[in-house]
Amino acid sequence: MDYRDIAFRDCRQGNEGEMLLFALDRVHHQFAWKTGGLDARQLRQQHPPSRLTLAGLIKHMASVEAHWTARAHGRTPGSPWDSVDWDADGEWDWHSAVSDEPNDLYALWYDTIQRSRQTWAETIANDELAATFAQGSDDYIVSRRRAFVDVLEENLLHAGQASILREAVDGLTGNDPP
Repeated sequence: MDYRDIAFRDCRQGNEGEMLLFALDRVHHQFAWKTGGLDARQLRQQHPPSRLTLAGLIKHMASVEAHWTARAHGRTPGSPWDSVDWDADGEWDWHSAVSDEPNDLYALWYDTIQRSRQTWAETIANDELAATFAQGSDDYIVSRRRAFVDVLEENLLHAGQASILREAVDGLTGNDPP
């Protein structure tokens, strides 16, 4: 799997939901390009003083996307996320990734974003971005629109980090895949 496996549709015109989905597709495409095609050593490489790895970014992004999308739609995130004791290890996704095989990491991320995209596309098609849900233990009420923006923001932040780490690994630079 690589960035070409992401359904990336250009969107020059569209309503709010279509533009949001386009932005998410585009950043998924960029993230896949920046993290794709690497071996285990490259994915696990740290660049001091940071302890970030591309492997950790991949698994963290799968976790973020799975959790926010599930919560916004009244679901649980599913495996492997629902079997983790997040109170005991709130950074499990980051550090456990260095033990994962590259194909497993890539499959986890690709499967997660495909399910997430399908869910968000249905939400947008059904004009349900304004629907609300309780977030967190204090029952803070947020809209699905807000959750979608949070997913997009996390993807943008970590795509930038992936860009920096990838350049340090093998010199790959640029904003968009060829």
